[in-house]
Amino acid sequence: MNGSLPSALHQATASKLEQRLNAAGIRLTFGGEPTYVPLEPEGAEWSVAADGPTKLGYAKALGRELERRVWPGSTLIYCPGKRYDGEVNPRWALRLITGIDGQPVVRWPQAIASQPGNANQQELLPPTAEQAPALLAAIGTALGCPLQPLRLRDSLNPERQVWAAPLCHHANDDPSPNAEQSLGWQAAAWPLEESLRELIGAPGPAGLRLPLAHFPEGVLRQVLTLEVGPNDWNLFLPPLARQPLETLLAVIAEASAPWSQPELSGVMPLDITGAWQVLGLTADPGVLEVNLPICHSWADYASWMQALEEAGEVVGLRAWKQQGERREGTGGGNHLLWGGPSLDDNPFFIRPDWLVGILRFWQHHPSLAYLFAGNSVGPASQAPRPDEGSAAWLDLELAHGVLETLPAGDQRVPISETLRHLHADKSGNTHRSEISLDKFWNPAWAAGCQGLIEFRALETFPHHSWASAVALLWRALAVHLLEPSNRPAALQPFGDTLHDQWLLPSQLWRDLTTVLDALEAAGYPLERSVFEAIWDWRFPPLLHWSDPANPAASVTIRRALEPWPLLCDTPVEGGSTSRFVDSSLRRFEVISSLAFRQHYQLHLAGRPLALTEQPVAVRYRQEALYPCLHPCIANHVPLALSLVRQANGDGPAQPIAHWSLSHEAQGFEPQTEPHQHHCAATDEATARPWRGAWSGACTVDLRLG
Repeated sequence: MNGSLPSALHQATASKLEQRLNAAGIRLTFGGEPTYVPLEPEGAEWSVAADGPTKLGYAKALGRELERRVWPGSTLIYCPGKRYDGEVNPRWALRLITGIDGQPVVRWPQAIASQPGNANQQELLPPTAEQAPALLAAIGTALGCPLQPLRLRDSLNPERQVWAAPLCHHANDDPSPNAEQSLGWQAAAWPLEESLRELIGAPGPAGLRLPLAHFPEGVLRQVLTLEVGPNDWNLFLPPLARQPLETLLAVIAEASAPWSQPELSGVMPLDITGAWQVLGLTADPGVLEVNLPICHSWADYASWMQALEEAGEVVGLRAWKQQGERREGTGGGNHLLWGGPSLDDNPFFIRPDWLVGILRFWQHHPSLAYLFAGNSVGPASQAPRPDEGSAAWLDLELAHGVLETLPAGDQRVPISETLRHLHADKSGNTHRSEISLDKFWNPAWAAGCQGLIEFRALETFPHHSWASAVALLWRALAVHLLEPSNRPAALQPFGDTLHDQWLLPSQLWRDLTTVLDALEAAGYPLERSVFEAIWDWRFPPLLHWSDPANPAASVTIRRALEPWPLLCDTPVEGGSTSRFVDSSLRRFEVISSLAFRQHYQLHLAGRPLALTEQPVAVRYRQEALYPCLHPCIANHVPLALSLVRQANGDGPAQPIAHWSLSHEAQGFEPQTEPHQHHCAATDEATARPWRGAWSGACTVDLRLG
């Protein structure tokens, strides 16, 4: 299922889902946040840091390729993004915008002139420093508001020429007949001493580096900024509402026709009415994150994921990293968001019982939290389940019970105020949750009231068809749970088995199979081969052995998940603190057949590994980290594994094969003789099997000795 088109089965199922949603009067939209890395990801910006020397260039290239492929004539704008503690500047965020109908917000004559086959096609150059004042004058004339530009110096790049022209737009919000007419466009002078006419010495476009501390009083801090360099030019747009911004863009497009198309930067307005389609490209630690525009159907989402993969190949980006012979994920997320086409048409505001059914169903099925996530799972991850976070079990049960009994009507406020404080990690961070309601109805921050439900326990897959298949699974479950009889009546108390049993590959596949079975029985079948491929990729085999004389006697060892523990705050460079997890622990699962257990045994580091009908896994320490928990406990690798034929009437038990595990990336490698491991059992302990943390635990822990 790595082809370019969705399977016929998935297309048919998607059609049934849309019919069911339409019949229920529900318009359920998708959002997505896949992440990408270069072919050769080098430097901190592609491992731990949010930004670096190459990431913005890749983002611009991807934006332009998407403009060419998907939204011809769309406009790319550089915007200041989020600012995080410990980071000097806000992260950048590129926005590719077009009209809701797919038509360009503004038509750039340069783009038209550069189209292939145009008889007048020619290379256009940026305006010169001598031409820049005339350009600004033309913009002011078209707005009916003469600009008063101020010349500024750029000490970081003396070759660039910079002008700043205060410009704002006052709209008349009073519709009464006697109200004062709209004030419209207004320009102002900026009297500034010559010695102060210099940009702040920080990176970024000139509009973010203005000496605003010396701005005239009583004048809105809205400035149109022009910077001209030898090979390019940039306009920083003042903060404006959507319609005035569209007017300004049209004026700039007309005035700039003789020159190359400018790069644009500025602060994007909040498009409450949904008049634009917006795709975002943002800097995130280790990856380039793409924020998809609103997708009104699964087909829209699948089309975007395919377009991103194809555009990424052109500009040198992909959704995976090469680790030896294996393809790993980018290390970033692939979050999926549910919402509505508008706040007035949000499907969850008036259906709190449906939302409760969704939350309970996800809690019942650990595969939905663990199988499609990255390597970091559990309470200290970026997406802990509600029963791994800060909420008490009783509070979750009480919340669900109350929401199910709310009266008819818009219940966005009680839904948010009830759930937002329960869907959080152990520190109370409402963004870090498997199912986050941070953007549902949270007036505490500007982007908090969007009616969005964000599923965060998803990683970016190496094939767009895999991401689309998981999105279809999510949509099928939303439709399936419209029927109240399909909703769980209460939460499932997993207890210690959640992290002991339900992080193992065999158990996650068993759980997902029950989900797929339920959907198929309801008339929404999905391609199981796709999910088998994802499962096999997520949990690669470290060893497979079968008896040549009896193939039914086989054993397979697969990498399993391990919930890495959270460490205390640790001082870092810059005077701040950071919270680390101890990722030194690893786990693998041993999956054996009955015939294998009847005739063979496995010895791990000289001691038997008891194999039974129940799942069996091994936890071990892969490496020594600082800081870490239990620093006095030594590493367990290389791990020596021996295959032993059980004793029979012909003779005693004897080893017939040996392997050694140094790192899970290489798996168990064959050895000609037993590896003398430092964790080997003493003579008196050779018959004592490895044990778990409690009687009956699936996972044996080598730290217990």
